Amino acid sequence: MNLRAQVEAALGRGVVRIAPLHGGDLSEVARADLEGGDPVVAKAGPMVEREARMLRAMCMAGAPVPEVLHAGPNLILLEYLDETPPGPESWRALGAALALLHGSEGESYGWAEDYAFGPVEIRNGFKDTWPAFWAENRLRPFLGAVPEETAARLDALCERLPELLPERPRPVLLHGDIWTGNALFSGDDAYFIDPACYYGDGEVDLAMLHLFGQPPAEAMNGYGPQRDGHECRRPIYQLFPALVHLRLFGAGYHGLVSRLLDRAGA
Repeated sequence: MNLRAQVEAALGRGVVRIAPLHGGDLSEVARADLEGGDPVVAKAGPMVEREARMLRAMCMAGAPVPEVLHAGPNLILLEYLDETPPGPESWRALGAALALLHGSEGESYGWAEDYAFGPVEIRNGFKDTWPAFWAENRLRPFLGAVPEETAARLDALCERLPELLPERPRPVLLHGDIWTGNALFSGDDAYFIDPACYYGDGEVDLAMLHLFGQPPAEAMNGYGPQRDGHECRRPIYQLFPALVHLRLFGAGYHGLVSRLLDRAGA
C-alpha cells in the first residue's frame, strides 16, 4: 500500500496531494493535504510507532511537540506546523523547551524499548549507574565498527568513565537526537521532532546541540546555567552521535571521532 492509501485508510479521508518533506534520510516523510484543506505530516518506517510513543511522553512532560494524530506499526500521522526561519525569540524558546523536557525524571538510565537509526541499533536497556549506561549502551556497541586503534582508544575511555562522568546524575527525559534539523521553528515558538528518547544526563542533549554548529546565545540563555565541568564531559557525550554518523555515512566521520577522543583525553 502506498503512502497516500495508508493515510486515507488511517484517517478515513481522501488525500488530494502528497509532497515530500525534508528529514527523510531514515524514513519516508511527507506532507499529506487532505480533502477539505487540512495538511498532516505522514511518516512511514519500521520505528515510527516507537517514535510516536516518545512524542507522547515528551508531550506529557509539557514539552512542545506536534500532536500525534495516528500511530500504527509502519505509519504515524502528525500535526502539520508552518515552519519559519528561527529568530532570537524562537531560539530562546528552544532552550526553555529543552529545560522543561529535562524537568521530567525517570527512575533509572535507559528506556523501555530499544531504538534504531536505520541499520544502527540503539540499546536502551536500563542501567543503575550512568557511566555503565554510557559505556555499555552508547560507546562499546561501536567497537567492531571502527579501526582497531580507534577501538582500543574507545575501550580505554569506557574503562575510565566512572572517573569522568557523574555516577548518578538526575535521569531526565532526553530528546536523544537534538540538533537544529530536529527542531521545528514556527513564529516565536520551537517544537521538537524526530526524538530518540531515553532517560539520562541532560548534558547529552546540550552536547548534541553543539556538535554540528554553535547555537545562538539565546538558546542557552533560554535553557539556563549548566553544571561545572560540562565542557570536559561534552566530547564524551558527542562521541555517540559521531559514531552513529560514522556507521551511517562512512569514513568521512572518522576524523570527527578521532578529534573527540583527543578532547576526551583518550
